[in-house]
Amino acid sequence: MRILVTGTAGFIGFHLASRLAADGHLVVGYDGVTDYYDVRLKHARLDRLARSNGFRFHKGMLEDRAALDKATEDCDPEIIIHLAAQAGVRYSLEEPSSYVSSNLDGTFNLMEIARQVKPKHFMLASTSSVYGGNARMPFREVDAADWPLTIYAATKKANEVMTHSYAHLWKIPTTAFRFFTVYGPWGRPDMALFKFVKAIMAGDPIDVYGGGQMRRDFTYIDDLVESIVRLMAVAPREGQPVTGSGVVDSLSAVAPWRVVNIAGGQPVELLDFIEMIEQTLGKCAIRNILPMQKGDVTETFADASLLTALTGYIPTTTAGEGVKAFVEWYRNSSY
Repeated sequence: MRILVTGTAGFIGFHLASRLAADGHLVVGYDGVTDYYDVRLKHARLDRLARSNGFRFHKGMLEDRAALDKATEDCDPEIIIHLAAQAGVRYSLEEPSSYVSSNLDGTFNLMEIARQVKPKHFMLASTSSVYGGNARMPFREVDAADWPLTIYAATKKANEVMTHSYAHLWKIPTTAFRFFTVYGPWGRPDMALFKFVKAIMAGDPIDVYGGGQMRRDFTYIDDLVESIVRLMAVAPREGQPVTGSGVVDSLSAVAPWRVVNIAGGQPVELLDFIEMIEQTLGKCAIRNILPMQKGDVTETFADASLLTALTGYIPTTTAGEGVKAFVEWYRNSSY
């Protein structure tokens, strides 16, 4: 198939594009290669992707409609997978305007492209952060997600409702997937695992927020990619909800649109996660215990029953296994 993937210089986009190209699809990647974090890592990902005959790359910002049009024309996509965004919960406290321009204006441009090319499936990344102040656990797709705690989460929730309107108006089959703390080789340097491993190996202290009592539903990158690949073939159809024991479909009543959690539903306490890193490295961390940061939540916990009902799959890689894979990559990586 012909697939347009935004964000292919990024962590998730790189892994997904690699898998799709290896599966024999034509993948056209699009990315602004911004300096939000070390661009050497982004270029190293793109260099690896460039070795595949099934991958072509276009550099440009989401806000640049002309560049997006050019990338789209390069493949006439049957599927669009929108992963590019200004990421990072904490950075959104420092530079909120970048989230508005990239995540709102940029996503709107891609929605307009989808309206014109009418892909078989329009897929986009959302986040578990949209659940925000929701205290009900585990998080279900049909639960209220109306209390975001950061502008990042607010823009992602906006992306969901924006694409729902286009799915309704223009009958574009659309799936929004909510990611839960994705980690693994080639991960982002601003995320906890990367920062912890780097600091512990260097003998530097690590900042442990919330007293280490926070819990996260970690999702290993290969499991996430497998979930997306399987969801590609399950484009929502209005009036055709998935059924099954204990499953509640998020399919819209007025549009071919649904939202799906991607996670294993096995939260891990932060202190336990740190101990896994210590055991893998054979070295103890110097822990700087700090209070909760603004915008943080105490726990994320996904109900993954809809993902399983749609795809027959659920992420199963344990946090211990994933940490070992990351550490192996980190020790051997020079970008």
